[in-house]
Amino acid sequence: MNNPLYEELHAEGIISDQTLQNLRNKYANPLFSLHWELKTLLYLGVMLLSTGLGILIYKNIDSISHQVVLLAIAAISSGCFYWCLKNKMPYSNTKVLAPNSFFDYILLLGTLSFLTFVGYLQFQFEVFGTHFGLATFIPMLVLFFVAYYFDHLGILTMAIANLAIWMGVSVTPKHLLQDADFASERIIYTYLILGLCLLAGGYLTKRYKIKPHFFFSYHHYGVHLTFISVLAGFFFYDLAPAMLWIAGFAVAGWFIFQDAKKSKSFYFLLLTALYSYVAISGLVVRLLIKTDGDGIIYLGFMYFITSAIGFTSILINLNKSVKASSI
Repeated sequence: MNNPLYEELHAEGIISDQTLQNLRNKYANPLFSLHWELKTLLYLGVMLLSTGLGILIYKNIDSISHQVVLLAIAAISSGCFYWCLKNKMPYSNTKVLAPNSFFDYILLLGTLSFLTFVGYLQFQFEVFGTHFGLATFIPMLVLFFVAYYFDHLGILTMAIANLAIWMGVSVTPKHLLQDADFASERIIYTYLILGLCLLAGGYLTKRYKIKPHFFFSYHHYGVHLTFISVLAGFFFYDLAPAMLWIAGFAVAGWFIFQDAKKSKSFYFLLLTALYSYVAISGLVVRLLIKTDGDGIIYLGFMYFITSAIGFTSILINLNKSVKASSI
């Protein structure tokens, strides 16, 4: 025990010898928390159960009718959702804690079973026909509803991923999917819009205090999608129009940087710095390529050496500033 307060209390006669010894024993043998280990095992258990059911169905599909498979999946999903509805806490715009340790995992199992049901229904019976956007749009709505109604961050992440899939499927022409050619203006603009929408969603979530703890999920994916889309646009176009994308990157980066400073988030400061370094380096390389002469190779080496040192220094200073502001 490394706490002089208890020693002083004992010296003044406020606590007894037995109490002091109990405190020493407590601090000498602290309890070890298995909280995250158990949560990880439970999440892995749900994922392995879902995967195992899928493999079992796949290997025995000849001896099991499709209707029986769909009925079994629907029964699992319905049972999980029914149990969650019976045991859930009342809805609130603020964070709602799970009523027990197994609630989140039962809900996750029910959601994964529902997605399996919809996917199997489309694959085997093509209930949505060739309207693949509709096949992803309906599960997306259900995921967002479940995430907000039951207050589940994991399902919110699945909903955001499904939103990205729906937007990609809806705007991507069939020949692009067949040729795996994703160097398309349409895709760049689509995911740029998605990134900006997610950033706006995070802002509105925090501004109007509707599940404000969902802010990180929206902001995390919004930052990545926005920066990646702008960088994709920068490298897609010729140098002259690409400068407009660099200007757009600077504007987006400035707002994200200021918000990260305000919220004292080193993670988003780090992301802004990393993507900014990629953008600046890309611009420098493109300018050097346009320059004639053998000296551009040496200039390139000099740039990356000095910029790496400067970038490391910036990260160190950012980390120090965040720590200083948190005190």
